[in-house]
Amino acid sequence: DGRVRGVGREPMTLVEKILAKGARKPRVKPGENIWVDVDVLMTHDVCGPGTIGVFKREFGHDARVFDREKIVIIPDHYIFTADERANRNVDILREFCTEQDIKYFYDITDRSNFKANPDYKGVCHVALAQEGHTRPGEILFGTDSHTCNAGAFGQFATGIGNTDAGFVMGTGKLLVKVPATMRFTFNGQMPDYMLAKDMILQTIGDIGVAGATYRAMEFAGDVMQQLSMEERMTLCNMAIEAGGKNGLIAADETTFKYLDGKTNKPFEVFHTDEGAAFHSDRTYDIAKLEPVVAKPHSPDNLDLARNCRDIKTDRVYIGSCTGGKTEDFIAAARILQGQKVSVPTFLVPATQKVYEDVQNVRINGETLAKIFADAGCIDPASPSCAACLGGPKDTFARLNEPEVCVSTTNRNFPGRMGSKEGSVFLASPYTAAASAITGYVTDPREVYDFDKTTRHSAEMLREN
Repeated sequence: DGRVRGVGREPMTLVEKILAKGARKPRVKPGENIWVDVDVLMTHDVCGPGTIGVFKREFGHDARVFDREKIVIIPDHYIFTADERANRNVDILREFCTEQDIKYFYDITDRSNFKANPDYKGVCHVALAQEGHTRPGEILFGTDSHTCNAGAFGQFATGIGNTDAGFVMGTGKLLVKVPATMRFTFNGQMPDYMLAKDMILQTIGDIGVAGATYRAMEFAGDVMQQLSMEERMTLCNMAIEAGGKNGLIAADETTFKYLDGKTNKPFEVFHTDEGAAFHSDRTYDIAKLEPVVAKPHSPDNLDLARNCRDIKTDRVYIGSCTGGKTEDFIAAARILQGQKVSVPTFLVPATQKVYEDVQNVRINGETLAKIFADAGCIDPASPSCAACLGGPKDTFARLNEPEVCVSTTNRNFPGRMGSKEGSVFLASPYTAAASAITGYVTDPREVYDFDKTTRHSAEMLREN
């Protein structure tokens, strides 16, 4: 059991224990530079070609990767587009995976119908979890800043650049500085109207987009046990928006249940020791928190959703690694059932599995797809990152005009979703769906009668 690591020595935090294991050391301290063994390296169509270029330049044109089973390559960013350079990126990945016999390459060849591609998954961070590549105690690097999403599984997961990734590709190792830990403890009973997105936006608003720079954000407290794996992923996903090196939550029975049947690899579970040293320790009473938004043009521009009723929205977007998971759509459908949207409402399932869930999962006897169709939403799009980061001009739901968008995504800098004149309000799926109904930024309590005593999680709401 990983909890014995460090016994008889100074107490360690969760992230320190994971990195000590990866460095094959009995103990590590914040600020220490260490070489670690990499369990999984992930790359995608935007950074993959650059990473491959670095790998071949540094290790030789005929070099072999360090382990064909520890590299996961997931096309997901600029997929459903006529842009030739974007299409070429996927071709480069395919050629490399064939040459190196990469075991986990989730390819797409027919862009006209994503369903014709059985290997295609969609958004890398959600696919990594669904396909069993995220395991407690491991070290995962990805060429994408939201790789920290996987910290929800009690592992060290962070984004790296193409140069570092090229080095990992050839050696299976990387030099890392051990981050100090900032602990965020959420206690109490989660109110029915609150979602994990509100928690992370509140946290980022409180500490700022540079508030956790190069530090680990560990989320703890009673509330963690009340959160599903998908909600935990939402929390850890946006650690990077606070400047964090990574986000993480200790693994528990919820984690093991999620992983059951997804992976057969053994893993080691770690917990923060009592008496471990933190850079900072912040505690929240969850009952006192309310639905919030991040106003343009920064994820830390925090305000209560109910304070923003005077802001009209031109559209609503539900999707991305942060807000396009099955439970995000269940949450949105809960609010939209029996209602009508008053602005264009775009739905982008993160992965092919999420797309299937939208078609098949029922709440109150209706599939999510029927609820969305009856409410007047635009039909769910092909699974991908889509407009979360703008992309080529023909990207689904891209902001090509200076419009206001309420979105379940993760960033709202100028031009992030397309037009530099656009304005993006980051929100939870409840708040986004409520805003779609009213046409202005709306606290979900304004349009939906939430339970005052019990929280109805997505697991409770879904009927299959």
